[in-house]
Amino acid sequence: MASSAIRPPVWSIHPLHAAVLGGVLPLFLGALLADYAYWSTYEIQWSNFASWLLIGAMVMATLALLCAVVGLARGRRRLGYLLVLVATWIVGFINALHHARDAWAIMPTALLLSAVATVLALVAAWIGFASLRVGGVR
Repeated sequence: MASSAIRPPVWSIHPLHAAVLGGVLPLFLGALLADYAYWSTYEIQWSNFASWLLIGAMVMATLALLCAVVGLARGRRRLGYLLVLVATWIVGFINALHHARDAWAIMPTALLLSAVATVLALVAAWIGFASLRVGGVR
């Protein structure tokens, strides 16, 4: 007699979603490091680097957010993951608006916002990639 165990649904991630989500964390981390470099040296070019990295992070976060909404609509994503991505996007957007100010006026708030956005991006990547299974079913 064959027994069938009830398994919870498998939350898989689409390869495009994984590629976009994989780009969010390094860009936010780069913006954080550029903000730290500007805070340490007050070389204005570091502020410009951080602004450009934030724009790239926001593009990737927007695409990841769209993929998460589609995944949630198809029943393949969890709501908590979507909420963390929304929080990452909101903090990143506020940070990008803050970086639009004069370079001398953005510190120390820009550094704090970059740190919060990086931590949220790390949590989103952790939740998003936690669904990947290697070596069979667990």
